[in-house]
Amino acid sequence: MSQRVLIPAVRQRPFWTASRQRAVIGYLFVLPVLATLLLLVAYPFVYAIWISFTNETVAVSGQYVGFANYAYLFGWSSFQAAIRNSIVLVVFAEIIKLAIGLGLALLLNEKLPGRGFFRGMVLLPWAMPSFVAFITFKMLYSPTGGGFDLILGDLGLVSQPINFLSSQLALPSVLVATIWRGFPFWVISFLAALQTVPEELFDAAKTDGANAWQRFQHVTVPSIRHILLIVTLLSTIWTANSFDNVWLLTQGGPGDGTVIFPVLAFLGLTNFQLGQAAAVMVAPLPVFAMLIVIVAGLLQRD
Repeated sequence: MSQRVLIPAVRQRPFWTASRQRAVIGYLFVLPVLATLLLLVAYPFVYAIWISFTNETVAVSGQYVGFANYAYLFGWSSFQAAIRNSIVLVVFAEIIKLAIGLGLALLLNEKLPGRGFFRGMVLLPWAMPSFVAFITFKMLYSPTGGGFDLILGDLGLVSQPINFLSSQLALPSVLVATIWRGFPFWVISFLAALQTVPEELFDAAKTDGANAWQRFQHVTVPSIRHILLIVTLLSTIWTANSFDNVWLLTQGGPGDGTVIFPVLAFLGLTNFQLGQAAAVMVAPLPVFAMLIVIVAGLLQRD
């Protein structure tokens, strides 16, 4: 007799499971944030890129012109000056802010009397509104009664007023004000990172005979490497995209002596050239994207 083979029934899993319910609820909570990012970040970003490929002006709908705006920019002397000035401003500002920020952070991390007071004082340039900070520096740079000119005159270093903001000293003067305004961010970031480094690492290094420089090189720097990379990336982007420091001090002058990308883009807007102004700000994006990729790769290393 043939035997009947019983095949067990396959139990189908219900579609609306508890895990899927939690996933849907999670997406619903994230949806407002995603919508906000799309509305306030993604849309303006994509729209600015599109505008840079048109000849749009104020109150006049533009037409697609391809890379004509970019071809014009790279042959424009003001844009070439903006590239040079931005490189000088960013490179020197970041190097000096790194040195000052890390040095002060190491000092304020020590058990010094009154360090709480000094930690608060170092935040003042960062807490001060940028408008107030740079207008104050403009007054200090004034050749008639400015603080810097009076100090140099009292010390006997100069015999005539110095035009800090209308001479070859304009870009270094903007650099000094930019560093003063931005170094507290580096100090606080490094100080917070240093306080997370276990003391046992330094004690072990001392036991092995490492001197102060060796402890800094092999313990401090590797321990705060991630914060150092992130702060450098953020500060680089902020400095390259800064507007108020240059505009309030020199408005890009004398000539094109201090013009940078945001100032040049603003001047394009005042001339109602929306396409060219957008192209000015979109042109550096590949450089920023490359920096982000490099820093992201370095952060993933052990």
